[in-house]
Amino acid sequence: MAGLTGEYIRRQMVDFKSGARKEPNRMNTIAAALSDEEVRQAGEWFAKLKPYAWTKVVEATMVPKSFVGAGRMRFAQPGGGMESLGNRIITLPQDQSRVTKRDPHSGFIAYVPPGSMKKGEAFVKTGGAGKSVACAICHGDSLQGLGNVPRIAGLHPIYIVRQLHQFKDGTRNGGDAPLMKKPVSQMTDDDMIAVAAYVGSLNPSNGK
Repeated sequence: MAGLTGEYIRRQMVDFKSGARKEPNRMNTIAAALSDEEVRQAGEWFAKLKPYAWTKVVEATMVPKSFVGAGRMRFAQPGGGMESLGNRIITLPQDQSRVTKRDPHSGFIAYVPPGSMKKGEAFVKTGGAGKSVACAICHGDSLQGLGNVPRIAGLHPIYIVRQLHQFKDGTRNGGDAPLMKKPVSQMTDDDMIAVAAYVGSLNPSNGK
């Protein structure tokens, strides 16, 4: 959230509060409990923060076996072992001991399929075959955002895929949704994974 504009954050909280944007286990409940003034203050605070790389994107064919544990985070199996990544994105802590203690400075590794970052770069810059997708028109040439259209450079790949799916299936609505629904309607799951891998690999401060 660091560096997103205060107005963008405010709009998302309004959508969470109204139910236009759904994340019932956390954000809808949190938004419902906040006043407009609290939302404004929080948005202004996040907007002043400088974004930094939180997730390292790594292409891999094999990844550590893992399980979903506390905080809906995925952890490596205690017994070790590897498994095929396949057409997935698997995110694991860089340091599990620090993450389990909720260390806010300990990041993550997002494992993505081989070749996905290059494919995603081509898709973002030129669109897929017969698909009209131009991310830079709204998000800026470096994907750092334009006005109150948010930065997507350096965002968590799984978050990117989830939002693309929700725009496509209609479960994410609100003021920003109409801009996204047409481009994502043409995207396959493979496209979404590739785009998320590339976008997530970018530096959140300069998009390179």
